Amino acid sequence: MYAVIKAGGKQYKVRPGDVIEVEHLPGAGERVRFTPILVVDDEGRTHVGKEAAAAVVTARPVGEVKGEKVKVFRYRPKTGYARRGGHRQLYTLIEIEEVRLGEPARRRAGEVARAEPKAAAPAEPAEVPPPAG
Repeated sequence: MYAVIKAGGKQYKVRPGDVIEVEHLPGAGERVRFTPILVVDDEGRTHVGKEAAAAVVTARPVGEVKGEKVKVFRYRPKTGYARRGGHRQLYTLIEIEEVRLGEPARRRAGEVARAEPKAAAPAEPAEVPPPAG
């Protein structure tokens, strides 16, 4: 079973047991849940749309790493302006624990479906008294 999840603006194809590197997840606790899911494949049966949106992928943060350094050099000719800088992106390593295909959302027992608002009946024109005179 695999799923396609969305994390940090990117999509990842994951299976239970995979360790992937996603953009930094601040405040990641003991478990991270990814929902809604884009695609779920359950042994040949592919689920998309509402069926996939009900699925849940549970992961456990394993650690944090930094990406490769990106060097930045700004230069303006004939002015003596030159600046060097760099950036290292933070990533969180997560281990996929479970890909579970949930039940589609159903109404709870005793819950009444909302009635659609009825169209307002056209208002009758108000009677205007004849002009005095």
